[in-house]
Amino acid sequence: MLTKKQNFLETIKKDGKPDRLVKQYEAGAFLPGDPIEGFVRGAYSMGMEPIKDVFGTELIWPDGYVAVMPHVTEENKVLKDVTKWREVVKIPDIYKALEDEEIWKPFIERCNAVDRNEQMLMPFMYTGVFEQLHFLMGFEDMFINFYEEPEAMHELCDAIGDYRLQVFKTLIDHVHPDLILSHDDWGSKTNLFISPDLWREFIKPQYEKIYNYIHEQGIVIMHHADSYMEPILEDLIDLHIDIWQGVLPQNNIEKLLEQADGRITLMGGIDMAVVDREDSSEEEIRAHVRDLLNKFGKKGHFIPCITYGGPGTIYADHDAIIDDEISKFNMEHFGVC
Repeated sequence: MLTKKQNFLETIKKDGKPDRLVKQYEAGAFLPGDPIEGFVRGAYSMGMEPIKDVFGTELIWPDGYVAVMPHVTEENKVLKDVTKWREVVKIPDIYKALEDEEIWKPFIERCNAVDRNEQMLMPFMYTGVFEQLHFLMGFEDMFINFYEEPEAMHELCDAIGDYRLQVFKTLIDHVHPDLILSHDDWGSKTNLFISPDLWREFIKPQYEKIYNYIHEQGIVIMHHADSYMEPILEDLIDLHIDIWQGVLPQNNIEKLLEQADGRITLMGGIDMAVVDREDSSEEEIRAHVRDLLNKFGKKGHFIPCITYGGPGTIYADHDAIIDDEISKFNMEHFGVC
């Protein structure tokens, strides 16, 4: 029987030979809370008073909500005129801010505690290039500026892309992970937020430089986007993305698997509206997961998983039910769980 790590790596190889389905995030040691996150976002917790990140974006986490989120209004938005972005947006020098090695010691200790024979070291990189844009100016201004101020938007995208590359280089220099979980949501449940052509013009070039670098370091790239992204599948492959995590069931998963032909692994497919409600029954959860496994569990390059950008459901016992159903399927069809 392969280890979790071995099975995961066989799953994402073009001609790999996994001995069972990967159970969600089991192969990655999820490690949020690195020094970069602490510097950029500061300390945050549910029920906190609003705080500002290093860019000046207000962050809130109201009681009862799942996570911290940007709160961008007409009054508090950082960037009101994109043509003046150089005067307003203060992009931090991550290298300089975190050059003291003492800052990194607690995180490095956490990394060293991971059994890297069994699991892959998987830090979490939040707020991608597209997300940083709407953190600074809000969605409405961002959409308008793509059309009305393309020159300034190109300059700002390049600056954010260079900053993100510095973020990844700083992380890799200190801990050299096996796998990076990189977040940037590019669409809703039913469509991309911007047209494929606009995405290719403004966003893709930033990930070409970022993901080319990560790929050259031999690190597996898992890109989280719980979005409808069928129109840009070939672009994801171009960017050296090994796993698209967060594949919503609103995407045509069967079509995507056939089109990809092993060039990228799809991770997701579980509808959170079904499995992660307060009133989701065990029978309902198991039936939904089993239906997904029956459809795609033997097609290869598919990892059944929740579509959240990290392990765990809101209702913790629901996640255990999902894993148990995958284990049952594995035992029935592959003889191991």
